Amino acid sequence: QVQLVESGGGLVQAGGSLRLSCVASGSIFITDVMGWYRQAPGKQRELVATITVGGSTNYADSVKGRFTISRDNAKNTVNLQMNNLKPEDTAVYYCKLGRLQNNYWGQGTQVTVSS
Repeated sequence: QVQLVESGGGLVQAGGSLRLSCVASGSIFITDVMGWYRQAPGKQRELVATITVGGSTNYADSVKGRFTISRDNAKNTVNLQMNNLKPEDTAVYYCKLGRLQNNYWGQGTQVTVSS
């Protein structure tokens, strides 16, 4: 069983930055894809960014050029550097690990951007 623990959320003014981190328990598989998703009140959960073990990344159009996802395979960690934050980035951010046919989620961390 994989457990994911997120940290780094908080309150920031528009234009500011935050860095989210997620640590996964256990070993990393070569097929693992890790990523960040977010869910704003009244909206569906949406993809923010994903990264493979090899470092290939994928971003939502809304965050391209502002957010950067990275991972440290040795530490089982995935990070999300968020710059130039906007009020519409306000949401609960979830870490996800996709392993073959299974998905594992963290408990979520709140990010609030004030205007």
